[in-house]
Amino acid sequence: MKNKGIYFDNAATTQLDTRVLDAMIPYFIENYGNASSMHDFGSKAKVALLNSRKTIADAILALPEEIIFTSSGTEANNLALKGVALANRSKRNHIIVSSIEHDCILNTSHFLEEEGFRVTYLPVDSSGIIDPKLLEDAIRPDTLLASVMHVNNEIGTIQPLEEIGEICHQNGVLFHSDACQSFGKIPINVLSQNIDLLTLNAHKMYGPKGVGALYIRKGTKINTLLHGGGQESGLRSSTENIPAIAGFAKSTELCIEEMATESKRIQAMRDYLAEYLFENYADIYINGSQDQRLYNNLNFSIHGLEGETIRLLLLLDEMGIAVSAGSACSSNDKSNNTSHVLKAIGLNQFEARGAVRVTFGRYNTMEEVKNFTQALGSVISQLKSIF
Repeated sequence: MKNKGIYFDNAATTQLDTRVLDAMIPYFIENYGNASSMHDFGSKAKVALLNSRKTIADAILALPEEIIFTSSGTEANNLALKGVALANRSKRNHIIVSSIEHDCILNTSHFLEEEGFRVTYLPVDSSGIIDPKLLEDAIRPDTLLASVMHVNNEIGTIQPLEEIGEICHQNGVLFHSDACQSFGKIPINVLSQNIDLLTLNAHKMYGPKGVGALYIRKGTKINTLLHGGGQESGLRSSTENIPAIAGFAKSTELCIEEMATESKRIQAMRDYLAEYLFENYADIYINGSQDQRLYNNLNFSIHGLEGETIRLLLLLDEMGIAVSAGSACSSNDKSNNTSHVLKAIGLNQFEARGAVRVTFGRYNTMEEVKNFTQALGSVISQLKSIF
């Protein structure tokens, strides 16, 4: 029997909050001016831009002028790595990134290697956590930047940013973190966590797609990737997408206000599912840390059924239930459907193809979780174990 529709893929993207949509509509219909224009229409758009910049800056304890709006988290990550690397290449040309970064960080790192930079890819332990000592040991006199994501998009692992940032600063290394999965869900403080550059986006937190931001600590030397009219302090030339930016600010405001209550409710659903799986399936194993993990993420595999994961997802989809096998972005790479994240935590080639990622959000209910457990049992009974 098909459900009305259960969406458990909130790490890929989230439903737009109607309150966010309400905040965006005036900038499509009424205050639709270009924020660079001198007339009243432009002034109203400029005010929205400035207010939005302050809202997002306040959420991470930054200065408004340290926030640069982009079209996405991917663009922000590219700007952070390429911009810093190209601005400082005459002095330092070594970069450190973790082995479980999002593809946009890894592919940007490969690009920089082709441009003559040296990149060290730090391993993680079986839980997906960076050993700060390994980071410290990897730092060289020519190390310019270290990039370690706050929360992994596949397994939900939370990295010790404060300790990593402190090591970077003690050694004169800039620290960048991709916080697309964590922003709006857990607190971020760029000061106490020693962050020099931070990537954010809206569509993982009930905001619109097509807008992101990069926090750049004042005084950081960085080059632009886009040359044009000089918007965003000259670092991101393009007419600002005011409706999306206003939506980003509203989603930020709502997430910060509701973080405490929302996190408890969502974690209760995640924990209920985890307990159910362990109680009913002897061959279930969890991928990633069970403690240092974002509260909305559950990534699991079924021993012996790893090769049936895609069929499992399709059968669930036929029943109206959306979950994923990992990063939505990685599914665009048709040459390799093995998760680099799962391989990095020690899973073999077969196991790294067999994860189910369930990520909960604002609009999910405990009733949906219970319906999912029933559907999962029905689907698993149709699969064939290799043992």
